[in-house]
Amino acid sequence: MSVGLDVIVVDDEPSVCAMISETIERFYTWGNVVPFSDVDEAIAYCLDAESGIAVFVVDVFLHGKSGFFFLDAVEPKFPSAHEDAIVVTGNASDDVVDMCVASNVHYLLEKPVKAYALQLAIRSIVQKYLQFSRRLMEDPSFAEVVARI
Repeated sequence: MSVGLDVIVVDDEPSVCAMISETIERFYTWGNVVPFSDVDEAIAYCLDAESGIAVFVVDVFLHGKSGFFFLDAVEPKFPSAHEDAIVVTGNASDDVVDMCVASNVHYLLEKPVKAYALQLAIRSIVQKYLQFSRRLMEDPSFAEVVARI
């Protein structure tokens, strides 16, 4: 992983994974975009990562597994994986929406993914980290409090 805030894309359809990754690479400047078409490879990569923060763009269905399974699997290393996830689906049924709500996932996009919707969702997730780090840099007393946590 890079020293920035990476975006990890997991979609079992290689062409969709590539399209989503290329779309993100056109606007994303805070880290690397790391695509995976194999959920097990993505899990291994995440569990071996140094950083415990990333943005996740994850398909709902992943060859017999689910995007929610993936998020649960990486949660020990990425405690905010669910909050920092954008779930992508071909059909945003009530069941998929309910799973997002139950899993604390706040972003759900339907395929074909609109570039502007993806960009706004990713920027929204990244913004919380940028604001937090900016406050750490500008407010030494806040940084001391955080260091004690």
